[in-house]
Amino acid sequence: MELPAADEGIHLATLRTKLPSSGISGKPTPGGFDDHGHYLYYVDGGTVTSGRSDGIMGYATLDAPPHHDFYANTEIWGRRRCCRPSLFQLHVNPEDASSPPLYEETTVRGMVRANSPEDEEKGGNGPMPEPTRFGWIQGVMIRCMLNIWGVILYLRLPWITAQAGVGLTWVIILLSSCITGITGLSTSAIAANGKVKGGGTYFLISRSLGPELGGPIGLIFAFANAVAVAMHTVGFAETVQALMQENGVAMVDPSNSIRIIGIITVTCLLAISLAGMEWESKAQILFFLVIMVSFANYIVGTIIPASPQKQAKGFFSYKADIFVANFVPGWRGSEGSFFGMFSIFFPSATGILAGANISGDLKDPTVAIPRGTLMAIFWTTLSYLIITATIGACVVRDASGLLNDTLSPSTGDGCVGLACHYGWDFTDCTINGTCAYGLSNYYQIMSMVSGFAPLITAGIFGATLSSALACLVSAPKVFQCLCKDNLYPLIGFFGKGYGKNDEPLRGYLLTYLIAVCFILIAELNTIAPIISNFFLCSYALINFSCFHASITNSPGWRPSFRFYNKWLSLLGAIVSVVIMFLLTWWAALIAIGIVLFLLGYALYKRPAVNWGSSVQAGSYNMALSYCVGLNAVEDHIKNYRPQCLVLTGPPSSRPTLVDLVSSLTKGLSLMMCGNVVNGDHTLSGVEIASSNSHVTWLNQRGVKSFYHSVVAADLRSGVFMLLKGAGLGRIRPNVLLMGFKKDWRRDTPQAAHNYIGILHDAFDLHYGVCMLRMREGLDVARRFHVHINTEFDVAEDGTKGISRVDPDILLNELQPRTVFQRKQGKKTIDVYWLSDDGGLTLLLPYLLTRRKRWAQCQVRVFVGGDHARKEQQREEVLTLVRKFRLGFHDVYVLPDIYEKPHVEHVKQFDDMLRPFKLETNSKDGSGSTPQEQPWTISDQDVDSNKAKSLHQIRLNEVLQDHSKEAALIVITMPIGRKGVCPSALYLAWLDILSHDLRPPVLLVRGNQENVLTFYCQ
Repeated sequence: MELPAADEGIHLATLRTKLPSSGISGKPTPGGFDDHGHYLYYVDGGTVTSGRSDGIMGYATLDAPPHHDFYANTEIWGRRRCCRPSLFQLHVNPEDASSPPLYEETTVRGMVRANSPEDEEKGGNGPMPEPTRFGWIQGVMIRCMLNIWGVILYLRLPWITAQAGVGLTWVIILLSSCITGITGLSTSAIAANGKVKGGGTYFLISRSLGPELGGPIGLIFAFANAVAVAMHTVGFAETVQALMQENGVAMVDPSNSIRIIGIITVTCLLAISLAGMEWESKAQILFFLVIMVSFANYIVGTIIPASPQKQAKGFFSYKADIFVANFVPGWRGSEGSFFGMFSIFFPSATGILAGANISGDLKDPTVAIPRGTLMAIFWTTLSYLIITATIGACVVRDASGLLNDTLSPSTGDGCVGLACHYGWDFTDCTINGTCAYGLSNYYQIMSMVSGFAPLITAGIFGATLSSALACLVSAPKVFQCLCKDNLYPLIGFFGKGYGKNDEPLRGYLLTYLIAVCFILIAELNTIAPIISNFFLCSYALINFSCFHASITNSPGWRPSFRFYNKWLSLLGAIVSVVIMFLLTWWAALIAIGIVLFLLGYALYKRPAVNWGSSVQAGSYNMALSYCVGLNAVEDHIKNYRPQCLVLTGPPSSRPTLVDLVSSLTKGLSLMMCGNVVNGDHTLSGVEIASSNSHVTWLNQRGVKSFYHSVVAADLRSGVFMLLKGAGLGRIRPNVLLMGFKKDWRRDTPQAAHNYIGILHDAFDLHYGVCMLRMREGLDVARRFHVHINTEFDVAEDGTKGISRVDPDILLNELQPRTVFQRKQGKKTIDVYWLSDDGGLTLLLPYLLTRRKRWAQCQVRVFVGGDHARKEQQREEVLTLVRKFRLGFHDVYVLPDIYEKPHVEHVKQFDDMLRPFKLETNSKDGSGSTPQEQPWTISDQDVDSNKAKSLHQIRLNEVLQDHSKEAALIVITMPIGRKGVCPSALYLAWLDILSHDLRPPVLLVRGNQENVLTFYCQ
């Protein structure tokens, strides 16, 4: 059914009409109400049940029972998602023809809208094909194990065992596993805290810590995976090149052969990836089976008695003395150190996120990621420990590989090494460092030990190719999610997906190009340390994400995975950072530098995303803690700052007032824009008052301000609510800023009286008061001719209400440039410090001159005095101003401010007062009284306030003489006594004082308490 337009009003009964049929079994479309007003909801996936309120609840109601669809963001093909009744529908009288507020309009329309032609066109051909989804074994555990069992396992783990010894190699393995295990627990907790989409590691970190830290890690992690493709491919190419060399086949020199083989291999892997996730997953299963067979083949080979050929290469099967000798380190070469070996081994433990990186392709990521990741870490760690122990118990460090190097009786006494006990003499090559075999020299040692060498070669192929393939898939998936979030420029091109699995084909090509560049290095030991720092940086932030989300105690942090500890996560983060620097300090600085640079960019740009991150929760906790903490601290003059409540109405309608106060506060003090919507507390009134367009306009203008709105019967009562209720604890306004009521003589007397009443209310509540007057006025809404709701132009009592500007229209207008946004150059700010109000009249100009646009302005301070003591008074005031350290050096004494004003100006003032003079009936003496009309002015009021009135007129003349070319005039605001000075007379003083002045005039009156001090305590 069709809904009426938003401005026509919606009769609630129209929402109860029968909904159109869905086409499924001819039943009504769910997600709304039937013709009896009963809410329709689902019991199972296909049927629609009418929840008859009188049968379930025992009475008629629109309330709906709990349902999954109420909390879901997605729809199932074939039926529309259920929507719960809105608060508007439950609360408002069904017979009232009133429009729902803006914040419920989407809900109402979403509940009752019929199928659009676009929906029918999209759904006409049946549901979208279901993409391939994987469980925890195939999608996570096997993928992680394959990525962990990489090139390091077959080609470098025996060599690391020879360098560090079995004992320290176990330490390296367990330390790596501790880091990855803690990271796995943290990853599991984050993944189990809500539905996980595609994007893997980037998605987890960005949705937990926010885009500022998530973005940098997304880029670094995607780059690290791309480089890992090169590392594993080079490992594969090394094996192929070694096989070719053993069989006497050579393409070119060894390094270039590795480059050629590597590029051909990564091209073939790219083709498999482009074929889709289903083909890639089948290839991974094949690789897994090959690796398992190669492991079994290796274990069998260690048990089989060693042949002479194997003994010549250093293999003697299990021997206790070989294990003891290999248990201690045997450092060799420039890389021979604990952290040197750790940096080479650690990339072999970094595949734990391979499953999380394809989170969008998992059936249930919240279950699959924790279970599969932790199981993969356990089994791979166990396999590393077993291989280290077995290889260290079977093979000596040095062997020549020559069958004639057997031990002879003549050389028995000079034989060096454990091989001497088993009839072999490798002394010459051991001393000369020319041994070609043994743990320390032969990278293909596992092939030699195994029962059937080609199976180990196949295992190397499977491990290297599977790891390379996993990284080749992970990097584009992570990068695609980052591109779609539009956090950084120029990368959106790579975010486009193709096919039912949304494959990032462009990302695959980019990853391929990066991998090719690093394959050209052709040196495995050089590539591995580069990756280690990037992975450690990612792990540090994953652990910190879990810790930060836990420590903020946000109600939204409710992971279903309970086996984690926030302090363990913090330890994992700290250890990861420390190891980064211990491995390669310059690479760590580069990684952290990249993170900080991208973090700074994100903080500067402030991407328009809101993911409910733990940083937001932490900011709230800190703000709340500091606010509460301020309550225990007494205010001090040195820390005084003007906290401004600005009566802007819709901020976009009075930008000059907004810009002035923004220049005074500039993020260093509280600024709150107040808006009073005239009318009763109807939904439409609340809707206008709470529109987000006002905050959006302030953000677009770069103004750091809060926005607070109230709905009140009249302006004065609304402002009183703002004065009493604005702020929190000690962070609450202490200065009221408002615009001058330029039309007070044309408006109703009651409106003028209420305007002055606002000043009295502010003074009663101990506020300082500032009033800005511009010659051209402050309200830009009328200058833009935007829509003003005429319904509120005149209130019921005949008084003019507050104009309500459509904020969306002003939001679309060009941001108007005001005088307080222009550079003022070397003009003057003239301060007329005529009465001591505590120093606020001096403090505000000082704050203004701290801004770049006003920094070159000269501040001139004018005070009253007499001719006889003019110089003495000037020195006294100048000395006082200097003690305040404000930097004001120009003080002028004006004796002529106490002279009589010109007659024509006095007559002009009298003309202002004439409409408000109290009139009495000369015959019977009847007429209005000041009690009935408090704005009226009697002759007695004029006489008693004559001197003060003449003084205001004279001050205007002085301002015209001295400050005609000033950039800004700041003058002490006179005070009219409440109950003594009629409101019209007081308003006339303010009018005549600031009348017909070209510069902006700011009338200031502090609350008569010191805001400046020259003491240090």
